[in-house]
Amino acid sequence: MPAADGGPADRAPAAVPLPMLASAGELPGPDDAAWGYEFKWDGVRALAAVRGGRLELRSRRGTDITVRYPELARLPAPLADPATDAVVDGEIVALDRSGRPDFGALQNRMHRTGPEVPRLAAAAPVTYLVFDLLSAGGADLCARAYAERRALLDELAPSGRRWGVTPWFRGGGASVLAASRDAGLEGVVAKRLDSPYRPGVRSPEWRKVKNVRTQSVVVGGWRPGQGRRAGGVGSLLVGVHDDAGRLVYAGHVGTGFTDRALRELAGLLTPRPTSPFAAALPREIIRDARWAEPELVGEVTYAHWTADGRMRHPSWRGLRDDLDPADVVEEW
Repeated sequence: MPAADGGPADRAPAAVPLPMLASAGELPGPDDAAWGYEFKWDGVRALAAVRGGRLELRSRRGTDITVRYPELARLPAPLADPATDAVVDGEIVALDRSGRPDFGALQNRMHRTGPEVPRLAAAAPVTYLVFDLLSAGGADLCARAYAERRALLDELAPSGRRWGVTPWFRGGGASVLAASRDAGLEGVVAKRLDSPYRPGVRSPEWRKVKNVRTQSVVVGGWRPGQGRRAGGVGSLLVGVHDDAGRLVYAGHVGTGFTDRALRELAGLLTPRPTSPFAAALPREIIRDARWAEPELVGEVTYAHWTADGRMRHPSWRGLRDDLDPADVVEEW
C-alpha cells in the first residue's frame, strides 16, 4: 500500500462515495499540458472498497452490486492483504476476443442477482479497470490533485486476475483521442492534473470526449411492432429532462434491438394512461402510442440533435440501471 502521509484530519475509515462525473465536451486545446488523458471504457461505472481482504462494489447510484460480479472478489495481490483498506474508482467491462469493451455482452450481467450469476461469471467473466484511488490506508485522498492520486494508484498497482489499472497520459490529448479511435474505443476522458476528486459532482474539470455520440434516455412509451415484431414492442418513445426538470420528448428508437431485448423490455414497462412527456407529441406518434411510467433508463447512439430537439438516427444500445431517470439530461 502506498503511503498517503496524511495528518490526523485525513484519517477516516474507508467509505464509498458517489463517483465524480465528467461533462461532455471537446479537447482542452491550448492548455493541453495542464490535463491528463485516459481512454473512455464502454462499461458500467463502479467504486470498490476493499477492507480486510473483502470487496464491496457500489454503482454510480450508490447501489451495492457486489453480488453481480463474484469473479472480482478474487482480489489482486496488492489488495488481498487483510490489512488493506482502500477505495478505488473504475469501470466494469466485458472484453471481446480483441480485448475491446463489448457493452452488449455486459448487458447480460448488469441486472443479474440470482443463482445463475456464478455460471455467467464463469462463462463470460468481466474485468474491473481501475483509474483512481480515493482512499488508502484510511487516508482520504479526494482533496489531492488528480496527478498525485494517479501516481499513488500506479505505485499500488492493483492489477492481476480480473483487475487492471488503466493507462493515463500527461498532455497530448489529440494523439490519445486518435489512438482511441484507431483502437475502436469510445473516446477519452480529459482530467485536469490539479483537479481534486469531487464525489457526486459533474465537473468541467473532467471532460468526456467521444468518438461516437451516445445519450442516456428515459423511456416514456412505446409503439406496437409490425411484421415479425407484431404483437410486441416495435419502437420506444424516449426523452430527456430540460433545465426545469420536465421530461421532453427526444424521439423514437426502432433499431439496435435484439428480439430478446424487446421481449425483456415488454415485461419491464409499467403502463400509464397518459403521456409522461411535458409537451404534445406529433400526431403520427400519438395515434398508436402506448404510454409507460418514466422509470427505465437506456442508452442510444445517434447522429446529431435536430433543430426541433430530436435525436437523428438513434439506435438502442441497452438499459442502464446504474442511472437515475431524474439525472438524464441532454449531454451535448
